[in-house]
Amino acid sequence: MKSFAHESAFVDKGAEIDEGTKIWHFCHIMPGAKIGKNCVLGQNVFVAEGAVIGNGVKIQNNVSVYNGVTLEDNVFVGPSVVFTNVFNPRSEINRMNEVKPTLVKKGATLGANCTIVCGAVIGRYSFVGAGSVVTRDVPDFTKVMGVPARIKCQVNQEGNNIL
Repeated sequence: MKSFAHESAFVDKGAEIDEGTKIWHFCHIMPGAKIGKNCVLGQNVFVAEGAVIGNGVKIQNNVSVYNGVTLEDNVFVGPSVVFTNVFNPRSEINRMNEVKPTLVKKGATLGANCTIVCGAVIGRYSFVGAGSVVTRDVPDFTKVMGVPARIKCQVNQEGNNIL
């Protein structure tokens, strides 16, 4: 099955999009971006050059996936999630050579409006609560919440709390 891009989406030459992926209204996929199989990108998603998106990833509306961000297979990115890629940006200083990679591992969920500060590793099947700000690594199978995000409990592969 071919990939699909809505007529209002911009998919630049040189972007790699695998089969079965759906790209919806007002998205922009830059050259050098890599998107795997059977992904869904909601309205107004931006994927930068150098961003890597695995298979089965779902990205909800209004998310920018910047250079240095890698989303492994089956990651869920809630609406308006924010990724950063430079730790101390300044308008008058070009620091794109200081991009810090962010890795979101297989099966993780990022709740609506959370912020992931660059350099963090979000563990396998972990769960970041809505509105949280992640400033450090999140272990596998862990739920974090708050500002800054702190461990609340363990979760199973289905995302349910383990008591």
